[in-house]
Amino acid sequence: MKIKTLGLVAATSVLATMGAANANLLFDIYGGATYGIGGYTVFADDDHISHSSQSYGAVLGIDIPMFRLEAEYNALDTDDATMNLGFVNGYFKIPTPVVKPYIGAGIGYTFSSKYEPAHAPHYDIDDTIAYQGMLGLTFKIPVLPFDIDAEGRVLYVPDMFSIGDITPDLLQYDARIKLRYIF
Repeated sequence: MKIKTLGLVAATSVLATMGAANANLLFDIYGGATYGIGGYTVFADDDHISHSSQSYGAVLGIDIPMFRLEAEYNALDTDDATMNLGFVNGYFKIPTPVVKPYIGAGIGYTFSSKYEPAHAPHYDIDDTIAYQGMLGLTFKIPVLPFDIDAEGRVLYVPDMFSIGDITPDLLQYDARIKLRYIF
């Protein structure tokens, strides 16, 4: 038997064994990327400002039959603000064969963020707590180790910064696509 053939047989055997070993696990570990588009509103007393927004992110998590837990980094890019957010998210999934509806919530923290409106002073956003809620569908791709999540998301950041006695809040909402690779 030639060396190339022997190497091919060995690689195929290892990959087939890894797939069978992974099938017996009660959980899946995954990593992924997200992209979302939507809008945001900054509320300050009786005044509010609304614009469009985009979000980009990365996730790392664990998926068990009825629940999912993940760590998420999210970069929010708007006309007036750039925000970096870190979250811990929990999801409850309805177990169906191909399409799985889910509902989730997350708690996190903003860091290294700025609010820079065009015709006003610029502010550093305080490192503060943030909350989010998610509602979506997971589509399993047969044979491939990928899942696609389509979700609606609402993000709330209270008391972003202080201007005298005024402490504005941010409410951001978007439609998001998440591609997850199952290890």
